[in-house]
Amino acid sequence: MIHVRLTVPRALVDDVAAVLIDDPCVVHVVRHRDAAFDPDGDAFSADVPKEHASVLVHQLRELDLHLQGGIILEDGGVAADQASEEAERRARGSSADGVVWEDVEARSGEAAELSRSFLWFMGLGTVLATVALILDSPVLMVGAMVVGPEFGPIAAASVALADLRGGLAWRSARALAVGLPFAVVVAFAFAWIGKVVGIGPDELSNVSQSLAVTIARPDAYSVVVAVAAGAAGLLSMTTAKSGALVGVLVSVTTLPAAANIGLAVAYGDADGALGSLAQLVLNVALMFAAGVLTLVLQRRGYEHRLRQEARRER
Repeated sequence: MIHVRLTVPRALVDDVAAVLIDDPCVVHVVRHRDAAFDPDGDAFSADVPKEHASVLVHQLRELDLHLQGGIILEDGGVAADQASEEAERRARGSSADGVVWEDVEARSGEAAELSRSFLWFMGLGTVLATVALILDSPVLMVGAMVVGPEFGPIAAASVALADLRGGLAWRSARALAVGLPFAVVVAFAFAWIGKVVGIGPDELSNVSQSLAVTIARPDAYSVVVAVAAGAAGLLSMTTAKSGALVGVLVSVTTLPAAANIGLAVAYGDADGALGSLAQLVLNVALMFAAGVLTLVLQRRGYEHRLRQEARRER
């Protein structure tokens, strides 16, 4: 269940109360008279099934509550009463497939921010990926792929295009445009310094490089993996399946490709650098396209439910 908290100005109190009471999927409606100070009015709280939450928010926005008052959605935890069970049965769709679009938009906006923590994770993940390439260690590479935050801006860019949100698209593009070249520079500097001080190998040919070779040679399987990962990543994001998102993070070679570019440049391997660049561009583009398609299909399902609810109200 999703817990809804509303701050309602006096002019909208009756309309909001009617929406909450008349909706058969809304339960545990509580009204606190004169409890709100900004704006001056009442405070309401209620619970709604996850798959119906965005439908309820849509109804409240039609009253302009989002402009004149406040709408807060929270995880309501586990409901163990009969009213909640009946509300779940009345709600259209499955709670496992329910998408709270407001939550998706909020999380994608956070993921698109070019912040210090984003660059820290990019840098640390790149160092791990570079060491994994030098040592040819798949286990260490998995750790680097989990640490890397680059899927966040890709997912946010997909949300931006699907919802036509220019500001979010710009922030996502900026995070990727800075973050990925930053990873290349970190990999180059780390590899070059390691070579100079004697920690790294004198020549890459002196060590096994199966991981680097695989990354630098994109093929048909690269296309399949990128498309599947992009779709799975957006599904995990919209349905809040964190385990699936971790699986996506360890399946795509965005950060490893960026690290391999820097490593190849440090050792004068032009073919490896160009091949890794092609892998990086291919992965980012296909994950973005698959993510947009996934969101568009989900959005169509949501809009269909809105039309069904409108017909039911008539």
